[in-house]
Amino acid sequence: MNLTGKLPTFRRQQSRSNPYRVLILLVFFVGSMFVLRALERQEIRSPFEPTPTVTRPASSFAMEGETHFESGNLNAAISAYQEAIRLEPTNVSIMVELARIQTYSSASLTTDAERKQRLQEALETITRATELAPDDSDAHAVRAFVLDWNSNPTLVTSDESDGYLADAAQEAQRAYVLDNNNALALAYNAEILVDQKNWLQAEQYIRQAMELNENFMDIHRINGYVMETLGDYGAAITSYKEAAELMPNMTFLYINIGTNYRQLKQYDLALEYYDRAANINKQVGIFDPIPYLAIANTYSQIGEFFIAAQNTRTALEFNPTNANVYGSLGLVYFKSRNYESAIPALQCVVRGCDAKTSCIVRDECTEDTPDDEVDPKIEIQALPLSANTVIYYYTYGSVLAGMHRPVNNYCAEATQVLAEVRAGFSNDPTILSIIEPSEEICRSYGE
Repeated sequence: MNLTGKLPTFRRQQSRSNPYRVLILLVFFVGSMFVLRALERQEIRSPFEPTPTVTRPASSFAMEGETHFESGNLNAAISAYQEAIRLEPTNVSIMVELARIQTYSSASLTTDAERKQRLQEALETITRATELAPDDSDAHAVRAFVLDWNSNPTLVTSDESDGYLADAAQEAQRAYVLDNNNALALAYNAEILVDQKNWLQAEQYIRQAMELNENFMDIHRINGYVMETLGDYGAAITSYKEAAELMPNMTFLYINIGTNYRQLKQYDLALEYYDRAANINKQVGIFDPIPYLAIANTYSQIGEFFIAAQNTRTALEFNPTNANVYGSLGLVYFKSRNYESAIPALQCVVRGCDAKTSCIVRDECTEDTPDDEVDPKIEIQALPLSANTVIYYYTYGSVLAGMHRPVNNYCAEATQVLAEVRAGFSNDPTILSIIEPSEEICRSYGE
């Protein structure tokens, strides 16, 4: 076989080194050594490490708190402002706003103990602010406000109340001396004067405050409070509505509006504003029993006891550990003449009750339910006798006296409860006139 054509030739190529390539490799090697050493010394970080968390500034938490306050979520607002103070512990303006919100939030609490604790927390906050900034007019004005709310006679003794009011008046005056254009100082002073029963001067101060600045919710709220105290419920409603226009998610304002409509016997409008408060709470995820208790009281007042009981039970679902709500349900049962159901509900608030009794009151158990099947196991602690709880005490005593039979011996307990009421309110002729018929019933049985 013949092959024609040129045969391919294969020659080995001589390798030559490229000086530029060598130089690049040398630079890369030396650079890598520097990077490795820097990583070891933590002078630089690996790009594969997670990035550090950015720390939020105090101003960010303060803005969050303001947003929560405007939305009506006061507890969330308090938490945000407290976090801001943790980051900036000497920021007086943040402390002033926190104390103001803490004070307002006490209006949504249902027991004396809760309200008193929250108000004391507010007082601690604002006192710290005035210590840091003794010449800050706003700090002294808000301290006057906080002291005034701490003077609530249902929370403290008469002497303590007078002391708080005297201190509050001094703080308001100090705030006005530091800045005679401080409208809030005048408004808070007007609120103090109402609580001191100096109504005419209170009216003068709130008018001056409104002339200086009508852009504060507080000023319209206090004007409503002054008008309400003077019995001008229509003017009070107008002022509370103006306050609500400035802060439309403050549920306590709608409660105040509803209460004044109830004073005017305009029950449909009262229920409308209570319902508005309940809906705002739903929107922000707050389970506050107060609007439902207000609705229940209104229905009870017009004789609609079934609906009243339904709303009170809704309040109880929201707060099944609150003795005050059990007492409210007991009052509804009493007014509807459901005395057998009233007794255990009132017992929970006056004497406290075990888990099974509280379960029965909530309609989640019956007498036949075994103790080990009671769930949740919620024991209720009694509320002490006070101006706010006395209605539970004398109603409990009255229903026990009325239901006394020799087989149940209810008068033994009734006599004891009514004696406590008599001792605690010996100077109150209205309360004494309420308990006397029940005392007479038990005396007739020899108790």
